[in-house]
Amino acid sequence: MAFPQTRMRRLRSSSALRGLLRETEVAPSRLIMPMFISADGPSRVPIEAMPGIERLSIAEAEAEAQELFALGVPGLLLFGVPSQPEKDDCGSAAWDEAGVVQLALSAIKRAVPQMLLITDVCLCEYTSHGHCGVLSVTPSGARQVDNDASVELLARVAVSHARAGADVVAPSDMMDGRVAAIRKALDGAGCEQTPILAYSAKFASAFYGPFREAVGSAPAFGDRRGYQMDPANGCEAVREALLDVEEGADMLMVKPALAYCDLIAAVKRATSMPLAAYNVSGEYAMVKAAAAAGCLDEMETALEILTSLRRAGADVLITYHAKEAARWLAQIV
Repeated sequence: MAFPQTRMRRLRSSSALRGLLRETEVAPSRLIMPMFISADGPSRVPIEAMPGIERLSIAEAEAEAQELFALGVPGLLLFGVPSQPEKDDCGSAAWDEAGVVQLALSAIKRAVPQMLLITDVCLCEYTSHGHCGVLSVTPSGARQVDNDASVELLARVAVSHARAGADVVAPSDMMDGRVAAIRKALDGAGCEQTPILAYSAKFASAFYGPFREAVGSAPAFGDRRGYQMDPANGCEAVREALLDVEEGADMLMVKPALAYCDLIAAVKRATSMPLAAYNVSGEYAMVKAAAAAGCLDEMETALEILTSLRRAGADVLITYHAKEAARWLAQIV
């Protein structure tokens, strides 16, 4: 029935009614905190473009994990920052048993055994050229990322992470066929219970800028548009997700998140798979900058963004606001 019999505002008249009828909830248990762990240097190095986020030593990562877990944040997404001399053309430090991520996994697991540890499986932080795989030369003499050779190395990285204690491995490289190769390698190494969270729809986005400062992974030449997705393509994103499901992915991801809510919804509809949304560094930095300038309320804005991602269909929220969001949500409750 239409107005005046139907008055939609009746059910918005009190906080109790609004809370009772809220369709989408954000809870600390849905949050994953990305963490940058450094092989050398000071124990905490602030990342200028991302206020409140730091590169951490392994000891500081343990302490940070304990604090996050106490706040109700159940998991971390780990990124390694190797020392400059460890970088080479193929990123061999990425699968080193004594690598920064491998050592951090063991240390954090000892400190917080129940913390869910997800590892980013990629080569860009470890290669001297900053690309997400190894390079080859085309007949015309141009350099390109060699898909199949890179996939072999990514499988080695995933196995090394699983053996070091990773609960979930998350390939972010966007090479074709890497999910199937990683699944085969994990199963062959006796890690058949290790799930794969595939960065299925990862776009060549302008929102990654602050991240490259955090890990020092800017490409030495060219860009990543030859393997990351064109932001204009939505149907292709769904196709990528379906291919990852076929190859054996246990969970999927859309990255970035805020400008891609339509694709979060589309991938969820098409796959019904557990789905993560990565609220990336540029999205975080924009909110921080606007809040610092007095243009908006940081808490209300960040929680609104996270709610929109859940409403779109994301089950897991990977966000640099995880610690603050957990605190804010506790205050609201």
